Amino acid sequence: MGLLLPAVVAIAMALAQLLPLPVAVRVALPSYAFISWEGLFTRPAPLGPLLISIAVSLAWAVLATVLAYLIFLRRDFTSLSSVASRGLTLGALPVVALLAATVGIVAAATPAMGSGIGQDKLQQSVATAFAHLYRLQTRQLNRPDVTEAQLAATTACTKGDGLVAPEGPGNDWRCVVSWHLPGVEATGSAIYQLDVTSDGRYVADGDGPKEVNGYFQVRTPAGDAPNPLWQFDGNIDLLSSSPKG
Repeated sequence: MGLLLPAVVAIAMALAQLLPLPVAVRVALPSYAFISWEGLFTRPAPLGPLLISIAVSLAWAVLATVLAYLIFLRRDFTSLSSVASRGLTLGALPVVALLAATVGIVAAATPAMGSGIGQDKLQQSVATAFAHLYRLQTRQLNRPDVTEAQLAATTACTKGDGLVAPEGPGNDWRCVVSWHLPGVEATGSAIYQLDVTSDGRYVADGDGPKEVNGYFQVRTPAGDAPNPLWQFDGNIDLLSSSPKG
């Protein structure tokens, strides 16, 4: 029990993170600490999920230590009924109570609802990532530098060809990014097919035009190089009620 049960519980929690759980339940699981750090690689970095997951993990560690002390303080393993009752009252029920309490606290303290994946947040995140990478491609091609403010990139995303509500995870997201170049009247646009996972991570796969994001390489003065706009990924702050990059 001491060797196998923790491994089974850890696997169950890892599998739970793959399910479309409400964001409050997801963050309240200690297994979320293993993926919450990914947001540190985005700008601005969402520290809320990481700090909450650390606090939740510490609470679980303290509770497990106290319960282990109370259970092993009385080493009565002769009665199966006694072992079963103590395992339920001192093992399972406090853990369930802690999970319910952390879910309630997270739900009350954060404005996010449902899965935490919404159209506005996804659009803002994709536009921000695209603007970062467009500047990188501009330098690769030795074109005049442009700032992200000048690009004024915007994104319009739909889910399921507009037949379903634009929220939640799925591989049926489609986004069209638009931007402007200084001195050019025409508006540039690029299409991306998105696969958004339940933990807020997404992969944007370029779907044209070819000269922007439709091919995995670009021809630079120094030769062929990876196209930064062909495919990129990002993270959505699940706990935020407003869109962030």
